[in-house]
Amino acid sequence: MTDGLLVAVCRVHGLLPDRGNGTTAIDKRPVTTGVRVSRFGLFGDVQADRANHGGEDQAVYAYAEEDADAFAGDLGRPIPPGLFGENLRTRGIDVTGAVIGERWRVGEQVLLEVTYPRTPCGTFERRMALPGWQDRFREHGASGAYFRVLKAGSIRAGDRIAVVDRPAHGVTIGRWFQRQDPDDARALLAAHAEGAAVLREKLRHHVERAMRRPRV
Repeated sequence: MTDGLLVAVCRVHGLLPDRGNGTTAIDKRPVTTGVRVSRFGLFGDVQADRANHGGEDQAVYAYAEEDADAFAGDLGRPIPPGLFGENLRTRGIDVTGAVIGERWRVGEQVLLEVTYPRTPCGTFERRMALPGWQDRFREHGASGAYFRVLKAGSIRAGDRIAVVDRPAHGVTIGRWFQRQDPDDARALLAAHAEGAAVLREKLRHHVERAMRRPRV
């Protein structure tokens, strides 16, 4: 398992009006100091829509610098840390290839658990000011990953990221984001039953729905 680097820690710069939700906290920007991370994410951050873009299972959102660079080349514009609303910009660790239920040690204290991929929404499209952005983001296949905080503590840019546990079921963030396959759903349920991974509420709902789909 390869260690990575925390390039930037981002939290809300200011709330923005949004015609879909009324208010959005998607405007995240890097901070230079250490930041406390606990149950609902970063201290000083905001979850304006906790039902759909927050809560304990979406406490922290990470996006890989490698995937952001690929988007930058495609769009012909920089994708600075926080533009996608991420809290963590990483380097050298495969976010898209992270296995659901995988656990990351960030810095010396914080322990995070991969919960599920991001679903692009209207707020994200309005943030990017690009018509068709949701479809474009899906087609790219690099969703970034949400995390649950298992152990609180402080993090800062420059911290190491280490994968300390990886379930054997093999269903990655990228695979589930692109195709919620019934066989992958069965693998996740089996891992949950064996205690090898925990299916959080939202993911379990999608897994059970995928189980009802015909195999392709």
